[in-house]
Amino acid sequence: MNRMPVAAIMYDFDRTLCTKDMQDYSFIPRLNMTEDEFWKFSNELGQSEHMDSILAYMYAMVKKSRERNMPLLRNDLVEMGKNVEFFDGVKDWFKRISDFGEKLGMQVEHYVISSGMKEIIEGTEISKNFKSIFACEFLYDENGNAVWPKTDVNYTNKTQFVYRINKGVLDVANDVDLNRSMPEDSKRVPFCNMIYIGDGLSDVPCMKMMKAYGGYSIAVYRKKDSKVEDLLMKDRVDFIYPADYSENTGLDLTVKNIIRKMAVCGLLYDENHEQKKEILGR
Repeated sequence: MNRMPVAAIMYDFDRTLCTKDMQDYSFIPRLNMTEDEFWKFSNELGQSEHMDSILAYMYAMVKKSRERNMPLLRNDLVEMGKNVEFFDGVKDWFKRISDFGEKLGMQVEHYVISSGMKEIIEGTEISKNFKSIFACEFLYDENGNAVWPKTDVNYTNKTQFVYRINKGVLDVANDVDLNRSMPEDSKRVPFCNMIYIGDGLSDVPCMKMMKAYGGYSIAVYRKKDSKVEDLLMKDRVDFIYPADYSENTGLDLTVKNIIRKMAVCGLLYDENHEQKKEILGR
């Protein structure tokens, strides 16, 4: 029996699935800081030191925790995931879309590609739905304290994780297989079977990658403005929708239509392949 073709839906996390930056729910209040205070410190640190903005916020998490004599422990970050709040429809979205794809003969897989914290995402109630979570992560010492960035997912290196999904090389330590040449028809998830869902400019490299390679990109928003409309008008994304994942919303119906198209294209590809095999076998 042939394996079902795979469709991969990749999501940013902050302001895409959850309603704001994930640190805002529990981590920043624990520091007795406001969201504006923490992010102002992080952004100014990055600018003054000419740092990658993601490394700057990870350092800010460590520094501010130490200043308050609060250990930054992995288990604590995971526990904070329980307080993350999601947009409407998110919690039942993954099973609903996967079940829809299965009826069409497609295996739908869900992935996170986020500049947020992997530890916090793992603690959320939706984490079990993801095949892999690619996000920032700390390395911890023998006492469990965060001491160094283990993984940094910034706006441009997000695209490497799209390639990992494409080739089925999900171990971030495995660069050998990631960079190995591979025939297109042997890649696990073709680009034409990919959908990227994000919320804005930080997702543009992945969104443009989808447009260039035959996949699909969708920008979601809480409030429509000129920035999100600009993404559509400049062909950086295929569609824009409110961040409502409920059944029969525009987002829901469009993703289902894309999966329908993937299923039909898969059937046509298989028919073409079988006809060629028949001719070669004569």
